[in-house]
Amino acid sequence: MAFSWIWSRESQKEIEKEREAYRQRTVAFQRDLEAKYHAVISENRRALAQLTLELEKQQNRATSYREALIAQGRKLVEERKVLERERAQVMQERSRVQPLRSAYLSRLEEEEDWQRKARRVLQEVGEALAERQNIYCSLVAPRGARLELEKNLLVRAAVDPVAVDLDMAAGLTDIFRHDTHCGGFWNSDRRRNGRLLWLYLQYWELVVELQKFKRVEKALLEQ
Repeated sequence: MAFSWIWSRESQKEIEKEREAYRQRTVAFQRDLEAKYHAVISENRRALAQLTLELEKQQNRATSYREALIAQGRKLVEERKVLERERAQVMQERSRVQPLRSAYLSRLEEEEDWQRKARRVLQEVGEALAERQNIYCSLVAPRGARLELEKNLLVRAAVDPVAVDLDMAAGLTDIFRHDTHCGGFWNSDRRRNGRLLWLYLQYWELVVELQKFKRVEKALLEQ
């Protein structure tokens, strides 16, 4: 009986020892997991804060460009109204100044031809910019195709008389550097890709309209 009691007591001590060792290993493992969890959470929070800051910077930059273009567009509209009023004054005097009227109509017709060319250029450039932005937003389209489109557009801006008159090269460079907006992973509508490019196209359309009247005015004053 004494031997059995001693054996049971020793066994109980071994069991308690193993149990305590197991408990300590469990506690250590749990602490290690908690430390790794908190490290991951901290890293994710830092990454999220950095991404949020970058997003705010991009949004502020886009807002500044948009506000500048809108302000310029409003200014162009006001200038157009002024030119329209001046045009109306010229038309009122047509019965008294018939030669001037004939010259005005002739020059206006010539400028409408220029305007048609300018609109065709804007349409073609707009389609190319939409394609460029579509490639930029694509996950599979080769980067080289986008760079080739950008190069061709810049070359056209440097040699096409209409593009030169519109100072299109500066706007294209701005678009290529800063227009990073994409419509989304499943987006299939090209007009949802890009923001800055659509603002520039609207701006150039206003400039085309304004240029027509400025050219007519200059031609008449030089006569």
